Amino acid sequence: MKKLVILGGGYGGMRVLNELLPNQLPADVSITLIDRVPYHCLKTEYYALAAGTISDQHIRVSFPEHPQVNVKYGEVTGVDLQNKLVLLKDDQEKYDELIIGLGCEDKYHNVPGASENTYSIQTIEKSRETYQALNNLAPGSTVGIVGAGLSGVELASELYESRPDLKILLFDRGEYILSAFPNKLSQYVQNWFDSHGVHIVNKANITRVERNHLFNHDEPIACDIIVWTAGIQPNQIVREMDVEKDNQDRVVITPRHHLPNDESVFVIGDCASLPHAPSAQLAEGQAEQVVQVLVKRWKGEEPPSSFPPIKLKGILGSLGKKHGFGLVADRPITGRVARLIKSGILWMYKYHKG
Repeated sequence: MKKLVILGGGYGGMRVLNELLPNQLPADVSITLIDRVPYHCLKTEYYALAAGTISDQHIRVSFPEHPQVNVKYGEVTGVDLQNKLVLLKDDQEKYDELIIGLGCEDKYHNVPGASENTYSIQTIEKSRETYQALNNLAPGSTVGIVGAGLSGVELASELYESRPDLKILLFDRGEYILSAFPNKLSQYVQNWFDSHGVHIVNKANITRVERNHLFNHDEPIACDIIVWTAGIQPNQIVREMDVEKDNQDRVVITPRHHLPNDESVFVIGDCASLPHAPSAQLAEGQAEQVVQVLVKRWKGEEPPSSFPPIKLKGILGSLGKKHGFGLVADRPITGRVARLIKSGILWMYKYHKG
């Protein structure tokens, strides 16, 4: 019996399972999925969990069940490529083929005190901690959110709806918010924040973080709580692997998504070096192509030497429960329509309707 081991039940790992099950998994192949929690988590919604507008249960999806699939709960501590072993905190797991989809962590850009003195929404555990901290704040408290990308924008808007009594400061490095988006979207988001009293601090440069203070251009700003949403990096396990990486510590892979010198190890999602920015869509697109490679191999056939570029359908962001913004087929959309589309896509994903 051949063993496929999947590290991480995120969007990529989940798509591998859903593509293989129930009909594409050969009888002589077993799958072991290793994750820290017993369910798939909708990471794109962690901002709402942290803000307190949805419950923990809303962002859980059960892993698919199958007699050839074993879900193992554990903390991965390393990968022994030479001996084909996944090292766990209290165990180890042998593999014939391995898919690494361990996701990402916050990147603190060497800012002193940032990792020790800020909250995070990168994992479900950290999002729960952030929720408790934010929702235990006294009325009138100040919350600083460092990083005004999609996560920071969604957290700030959702927190306003959950706790309008708080003073929210959103720190953005750019001259104006969401500068990578079309001006129409940037202006729409700016106007939403202006009308709801969320203060955007443009041209920010956070140089140090202390307990209850962050320093913007070395000037101290008092904050009761600071949440960091200013960048990501691959999981530490991947960063420590002795394999070729790009300048962002993401693993260099072949067009078939495996290591150049090891066809048995695939890397998907935030840990892989790809031309697009990390996203759930990208991880799922990779997963679909990896499954094609595996199925061909298991049949004794030659997999495709390359694949068409993964096409991203767009990007959508929320501004609370009633408004949103995004790009769909390169067209900017704003308002209630954008929010309804995002809600519909989330519903379809969660309940496996599409």
